Amino acid sequence: MGVDGLILLDNTGRPIIQSGFRSTSTAYPLLHIDAVNNAVAKARRPGDVDPVVYVSAYNTGDTSSACCHIQCADMRILCPISGNVDPLFGFAFLQAFVEILQEYFGTLSAATLKENFDVVYQLLEETLDSGGHPLTTSPNALRDIVLPPSLLNKLLSVAGANINTTINSGSGLGSGPFSSPIPWRKAGLRYTSNEIYFDMIEELKAIVNKSGVPLSSIVLGKIETNSRLSGTPDCLLSFTNSNVLVDCAFHPCVRLSRWSRGKTFSFVPPDGKFILADYRYSPSGSSASATNFTKDNIPIPFAIKTNFEIQENGGSFDITLTSRLNGRNLENVVVEFNLGEGASAIKCIAARGTGGLGRGGVNAMDSGIGGSNGASWAFDSRKRVLKWEINNAPPSSSWNLQGSFSTPSIAPRPAHALQVRFEIQSYTFSSLKVEQLKITGETYKPYKGVRGRTIGNVEWRW
Repeated sequence: MGVDGLILLDNTGRPIIQSGFRSTSTAYPLLHIDAVNNAVAKARRPGDVDPVVYVSAYNTGDTSSACCHIQCADMRILCPISGNVDPLFGFAFLQAFVEILQEYFGTLSAATLKENFDVVYQLLEETLDSGGHPLTTSPNALRDIVLPPSLLNKLLSVAGANINTTINSGSGLGSGPFSSPIPWRKAGLRYTSNEIYFDMIEELKAIVNKSGVPLSSIVLGKIETNSRLSGTPDCLLSFTNSNVLVDCAFHPCVRLSRWSRGKTFSFVPPDGKFILADYRYSPSGSSASATNFTKDNIPIPFAIKTNFEIQENGGSFDITLTSRLNGRNLENVVVEFNLGEGASAIKCIAARGTGGLGRGGVNAMDSGIGGSNGASWAFDSRKRVLKWEINNAPPSSSWNLQGSFSTPSIAPRPAHALQVRFEIQSYTFSSLKVEQLKITGETYKPYKGVRGRTIGNVEWRW
């Protein structure tokens, strides 16, 4: 068995479009829409809704089911499942369908899908068969079956030209959607400039206790690839230190036997953007520490010292962030912490070393800028979250935020953790370097580019 279908809702909970649901009653999708809308209405915050909602049977003859759902822009996408189906199967298909919509429309919104209702409905029909099993989810194959929306296509449609019939016949404007023996790559691709780029993006996720000792730290990475190569190139990509990549998940184009034998990527790439591989960085090169990430011993690129004083009707804080990097800058640093219910009258000083002043007022989003040092702060009175931003923190630099708040009606209960996000350009924790990229099967020499980037999300407790 597979998933029962898909339902797309707008931000008011009304359906925009849904699958046919051929093997179920007409009430079946309505039950799931009501169940999810009721769960969202009862939740204090949208993030508190259970991602899998139980749906009771319509009558005694039916069986109960479940509904997987995700938030996407100003929409919510539902995936009803029934029988012995793993909910992860539903979420995997939801993610694949969202990526297809992004490939077709770019920025997603309810208005965009309403304007391109015909294209979305064709995608629903082509990506999921009547039995609930994924059918065609490769964007390269879908583009030949379902034409992306464009001004030319709309003009031809108004003029009465049946461009779909011409393309699907394998003559004239196209070579047919199933003419290529490789499902993820079109046949007969030609580019005047052949090039391929690799972006290695790594994300640090860590929890640090109040003593500055990491309780857990893990680095997850992915290799984003953008291929613009003519013909059918066969690529062989090797790294100097590929042994640090563990728990890998590959694009279907990667030959697993070559990776198992020599830790090299052998593949015929899809056309355009795709993720070649996801991985976890392990300094020891062993996946044995998958259940104990403290063994990885990933260094945190900054240090935080905090001093919170909680009083009867308010509190004060003094936070110092110091970069531990030597040759790179910490960029787009954001430190957030919740001051608790009733927090108001925020006063802060954001500074680098000494100097820099920002004071808040009583508006919904109070803010202040720390002089010309590149630091600022803002307070969201609705979420009770204080945000401290540092645009660019040079190596070994130190930054400070001092402030106070009050809670006139209730005792202060701030969150005992800081959420820190940051970026580091041209840097990866794994120090992954490309040794060589060989391309066979074609005579041209393509332009190759490789770059790295690190992002981080650290919970620092106090």
